[in-house]
Amino acid sequence: MDIPVIEIGKLLIALILGAIVGYEREINHKPAGLRTHILVALGATLVTIISVDFFPNYPHIIAAVITGIGFIGAGTLIGNQGNVHGLTTAASIWAVAIIGITVGVGYFALAFMSSLVVLLVLLFGKIEKKLEK
Repeated sequence: MDIPVIEIGKLLIALILGAIVGYEREINHKPAGLRTHILVALGATLVTIISVDFFPNYPHIIAAVITGIGFIGAGTLIGNQGNVHGLTTAASIWAVAIIGITVGVGYFALAFMSSLVVLLVLLFGKIEKKLEK
């Protein structure tokens, strides 16, 4: 069975968009960085492609990705004396999974814009730190 070129393109787009968000997490030394975000975006895109192309009557497959990614996000959370760290990284992993699903169904412009918005939100962290000082 030949792989359509569009599907390979979707995986490349997911790689790029996952990298955009993951790079920000990486340079800020967060628990899940570049590779994790790329893998989550790729995996979500791939399962979406498979789901849409081979199991169109089973939308719960995509819903399972959304639920299942919570386990990875939970792994980034660190509790320390009543404080929780890693919540933003967990949220970015979840968002990248949804971006991967968006790529998988072919909404490239929406996925790209969503990636930029996620990156912008993550950059707000620097603004917060400056305001705290």
